[in-house]
Amino acid sequence: MNASSATAIAASVREGRTTATDSVQQALQRIAATDGQVNAFTSVLAERAQKRAQWVDAHPRRERMKLAGVPFAVKNLFDIAALPTLAGSKIERDSAPAARDAVLVRRLEVEGAVLVGALNMDEYAYGFSTENTHYGATRNPHDLTRISGGSSGGSAAAVAAGQVPITLGSDTNGSIRVPASLCGTFGLKPTFGRLPRTGSYPFSASLDHLGPFARSVADLALAYDLMQGPDTQDPACAQRDIEPASPLLERGAAGLRVAVLGGWFREMALAEALAAVDAVAQGLGTTRLVELPEVARARAAAFIVTAGEGGALHLEDLKKRANDFDPMTRDRFLANALVPAAWVVQAQRVRHWFARRVARVFETLDVLIAPATPCTAPLIGTEWLEINGQRLPSRASMGLLTQPISCIGLPVVSVPLWGMNPTAPQLPIGVQLIAAPWREDHCLRVAAALEAMGLCSAPVAPLAAGA
Repeated sequence: MNASSATAIAASVREGRTTATDSVQQALQRIAATDGQVNAFTSVLAERAQKRAQWVDAHPRRERMKLAGVPFAVKNLFDIAALPTLAGSKIERDSAPAARDAVLVRRLEVEGAVLVGALNMDEYAYGFSTENTHYGATRNPHDLTRISGGSSGGSAAAVAAGQVPITLGSDTNGSIRVPASLCGTFGLKPTFGRLPRTGSYPFSASLDHLGPFARSVADLALAYDLMQGPDTQDPACAQRDIEPASPLLERGAAGLRVAVLGGWFREMALAEALAAVDAVAQGLGTTRLVELPEVARARAAAFIVTAGEGGALHLEDLKKRANDFDPMTRDRFLANALVPAAWVVQAQRVRHWFARRVARVFETLDVLIAPATPCTAPLIGTEWLEINGQRLPSRASMGLLTQPISCIGLPVVSVPLWGMNPTAPQLPIGVQLIAAPWREDHCLRVAAALEAMGLCSAPVAPLAAGA
């Protein structure tokens, strides 16, 4: 069952061919057998999951539950009732337990999904590698010597390891797309404001998104559809009707105008990332190349907004408990707390200008293609990368190609390709499929087309159980 899709598990439970209890037990066994290698989980909720699975099996509405018996897990910045919301930190261990589950957890469980645990991440979501000082590094299931990406590294790794078919993460500057790329899963960053963030620990309120990981486009779209809907508790959540994407997947890329992003998105990528983009472009039959204006400036704006908002959020703890921070985040937060307000104001102006310019591109195009990461997964502990003749810090540079898109909140699906790095052919790398605001269906349709062609896939990593 560990390689089964969420849709297959749910169909089997609905039709009585298996039970939610059996499905959840298999997931718990897979986690027990493999997480010593991967370190994706910070909490495994066996007792809660077993009780919830029994509830699904006994429920008279089970035959209509779209995720009946599907085990899932969430980044540990999502509230889980009776647990402190860690957000990857030591400090939050002392916080009161959450009174109730996050909104997105509740929306999935209403449809029969079963929460089995909380997942590792970079402290306070500030990182791209999930090399967490407090909880250990989450390792890439396809090569345990390499990073999983971040900050939702546990979320991507749990899916890639076959521990659960669906997980949830957050994306501020690339924290869904980067680990999806490096771990070889599908990942969706919806439009800013599409999914409610109520019951999640914030990083940068004007940039934070929540979204799913999965091993198939159908699972990704289904989870996304079931989490949609207004929520008055999140002031950034758009008051839009649910707009299901799943029924549109069968259309594939037909009728959609697709182009490859040039300029920054090719200059700041290594050969394997460019090969992945070119393979997708060839598969979709497009040779059109477009450039976005001032991409480096848009990335800088995202950096500054993140710095200003993140530094302000943690200022009191920086004053009182500086030594309890992960050293890799503490110094950055301290520097961020000193960012002048005028810089943040100017960065917000750049964001609005950039959004208006990019909107013009979508007047003639539907989907833009770009690498998700500049390279395949580096080794754990890697400090520097060489990109376009520049020596750049490895952890920060994993977001080179995602941050400009985060800056303006566009919907993006990261799709995994394989064999693009000749020195490490077992490693995946992701391609971003970027659409106009509120057109997640366009991203997902193209992803479904690529999956149907066999260009993109998300197989379970060949881990030795119990190793």
